[in-house]
Amino acid sequence: MAFVVIYDANALYGNTLRDLLIRLAMTGRVQAKWTNEILGEVQRNLAVNRPDITQEKLNKLCRLMNSAVRDCLVEGYEPLVEGLKLPDPDDRHVLAAAIKTGAQVIVTSNLKDFPAEDLAIWGVEAKSPDDFVLDQIGLDDRIVWACVQQIADSRTNPPETIEDVLDALEAAGLVESVAALRAG
Repeated sequence: MAFVVIYDANALYGNTLRDLLIRLAMTGRVQAKWTNEILGEVQRNLAVNRPDITQEKLNKLCRLMNSAVRDCLVEGYEPLVEGLKLPDPDDRHVLAAAIKTGAQVIVTSNLKDFPAEDLAIWGVEAKSPDDFVLDQIGLDDRIVWACVQQIADSRTNPPETIEDVLDALEAAGLVESVAALRAG
């Protein structure tokens, strides 16, 4: 069985990082999960920060994400939310989804909102996108390289090279992962 992970909204916000995380899930190495609530948060933040993206395109993005990753949507986690303790109560739904699916990892840029002591009792760990991708590189860097190549190949307007994709991932916070790939 694949390693189950929850992708938090902030990990799915940026285009190139989202693309990499989705492609990693498509390889079958990890079973990525999220909720409609997480997707709603992604949509709301993109709508605020990128008013040039229409609601229709945001809806299409969510449909594409849901169709790209098999069995990704988590449902029925809501009853767990009230009983959970986290520094930011608005993040409890993410932990509830992790518990519901038996996820081992929450991939999030907000590590302070998911303290190890609050997650440990549930057998869940929070990892930054950089640490998560670094783990994937450690398991099989060829799979990560193939995902990076697929992203470069898919970017045709304007065309992008592997170096462009690596630069975008580095700018998105994957500093150690990109350094490992470049050194590899």
